[in-house]
Amino acid sequence: QVQLVESGGGLVQAGGSLRLSCAASGRTFSNYAMGWFRQAPGKEREIVAGIIWSRGTTFHTDSVKGRFAISRDNAKNTVYLQMNSLKPEDTAVYYCAAKKDPPVVSANYDYWGQGTQVTVSS
Repeated sequence: QVQLVESGGGLVQAGGSLRLSCAASGRTFSNYAMGWFRQAPGKEREIVAGIIWSRGTTFHTDSVKGRFAISRDNAKNTVYLQMNSLKPEDTAVYYCAAKKDPPVVSANYDYWGQGTQVTVSS
């Protein structure tokens, strides 16, 4: 059974940094697409970043380009989201998700983590 466990959220001041981790288990993820999504109160869930595990090909939505970076560690079966220059509008619950094949930008993810709260104060 696939499990995705996020960690690393918290409260940070504007301009600060956080690194989210998503520990994946339950199968081999070599062909999977992994995504980081977020949902702020009263807003729709949106994809923030994604990576094709085997290729390392990445996607970042425009609002986080240059500030966030997704990466993966094959040995640890973990996907990361490094978030720098955080803004109050980045405040949301962040979710890790896994999809059996590309593309990354899709609403049809197969597995989801429980989410981790990121709060950026002004």
